[in-house]
Amino acid sequence: MPIETTNPLYTAIIADDHQIVRQGLRVALETDGLVEPKGISVVAEAENGFEAIAEVKTHKPTVLLLDIAMPLAGGAEVVHDIQRWSPDTKIVVLTGINAPGLVSNLLDAGVHGMFSKGSDMQELYKKLPLIIRGTRYIAQVFVDLMSSYTNNETLTEREKQTLNMIIAGKTNKEIANILIISPKTVDKHRTSLMNKLEVHSIAELITYALRNGLIDPEHTS
Repeated sequence: MPIETTNPLYTAIIADDHQIVRQGLRVALETDGLVEPKGISVVAEAENGFEAIAEVKTHKPTVLLLDIAMPLAGGAEVVHDIQRWSPDTKIVVLTGINAPGLVSNLLDAGVHGMFSKGSDMQELYKKLPLIIRGTRYIAQVFVDLMSSYTNNETLTEREKQTLNMIIAGKTNKEIANILIISPKTVDKHRTSLMNKLEVHSIAELITYALRNGLIDPEHTS
């Protein structure tokens, strides 16, 4: 949804699946003196992940305000695609999600800013000029969240075995035969370890295991 602009200094794209959020942010960014003396031109809006990637690829904005819980594509995957197509764009996440695992993934992905939708937007408006100029800023709510988060939550030995066999591509039935347990019990272990590690797909599980050294060659052969 392109928007005509005339501001020659900084440009932005707003990606959020709620129109009222996009409208509020656009007014704030384009108001002279609220964020920048001459405002920030909003060159496009997006209401899902695919649109966000396409608009960034087209416009290569100074900054992208991104809700990572949009339809069609979300999370760190969108961040990686945006970095690929427009490496100079500053990615600022504005989210209502506070799952430690997801926050950790976004930080690892290299987002330039992260703010909570539940916080005062004045924090965003105050820090955005610094982010545009190269400073990374993570809101205190996420700093506190990560300081109390331990992503080394203990997995049981059976969960570790199940994890490595899943990574090796074995089915629940195959894992059950190897461990001499029922497929239903395997599914229970699978659900438990994914909950502990705060991942929602096998792809995320594999990525997490690789990043955190949880793969045991003895169980993946």
